[in-house]
Amino acid sequence: MTQQINTMGWDIGGAHLKAAVVDQNGKVIAVYQQPCQLWKGLDQLTQAALHILKEASTLPCKHAVTMTGELVDLFADRHEGVQQITATIQALLPKDNCLIYAGSLGFIPATQLQVADYDAVASANWLASASFAAQKIPNGLFVDIGSTTTDILLLQNGHVQAQGYTDYERLISQELVYTGIVRSAVMAVAQTAIDQGQKIGVMAEYFATMADVYRVTGELNEHHDQTDTADGAEKTLAASARRLSRMIGSDFTMSDLPRWQAFAHNIRTQQLQKIKQACEHQLKNREVNRQPPLTLVGAGIGRFLVKDIAQQLAVPYQDFSELCSQVNAQLELTPADCAPAVAVAYLSVYTAL
Repeated sequence: MTQQINTMGWDIGGAHLKAAVVDQNGKVIAVYQQPCQLWKGLDQLTQAALHILKEASTLPCKHAVTMTGELVDLFADRHEGVQQITATIQALLPKDNCLIYAGSLGFIPATQLQVADYDAVASANWLASASFAAQKIPNGLFVDIGSTTTDILLLQNGHVQAQGYTDYERLISQELVYTGIVRSAVMAVAQTAIDQGQKIGVMAEYFATMADVYRVTGELNEHHDQTDTADGAEKTLAASARRLSRMIGSDFTMSDLPRWQAFAHNIRTQQLQKIKQACEHQLKNREVNRQPPLTLVGAGIGRFLVKDIAQQLAVPYQDFSELCSQVNAQLELTPADCAPAVAVAYLSVYTAL
């Protein structure tokens, strides 16, 4: 009897390692995420990958890999990052059954990857997610809000209409917005805020992160927060409110919790508006061309904000997980939480050379 071979998609980031297993019938049967502070060394990637491989040890797999971790300051440049990450993951995965996602170049067997391919490999995970979404939602706006960054891509006639490719180009086009709901520092999101009815400057100090904001608003799924807090203290409602209070030179007491909930909601609104403005920027070109009606496709652990944006823009919302034909109902993490890993698994099966 022939053994069923699944496909495991890997998304190697600078702070997290994500993986997803898709079976031969297109069902997402497992999703994993491990903290991976890659800037501390390649051993972080090895340890995180071995942890996932152990959890998936009963699932025979071929592999497809995408990455963004080449940007961390462990590496002198992006080419060195792609080379060392690829070498590290090749040592852990079967060399003859591992594909590297090279964006517009498609999938390349890991053993055949050349230096000339590195630019296409670097930080191409957004294109995998958006390309998969475009197969399901031909006309839409794909928005993936993660722990650190937000990707915003137009989908038209089943294709991704990207203006930029590299992170540099996408920062210019606003298809990449460097803001997320866990790791982003509060001081990077807001320079002023409203507290007790008055406008106040926010300290340019690493006192709190957006994980604190969303813990205080009650929207943070604790499974999604695998990052150390700004002060190294606990991840509780009170501790997060205390960290937020420091942002405006105040102290926290539990009786003042409503004050800090209102403060957190103001910071949330500012981040939401920044992402919404970038979405509207992408839609301007589309409106000029009078394209068909669109759907906002939400991915990433911050996709609850995408749902809010869709409501404000009065357009339909579609969750990335719903684009998958079948999903294991017992999953702790959903396909939308780790969209690039899911996407490269699917794409490698249906589009690999």
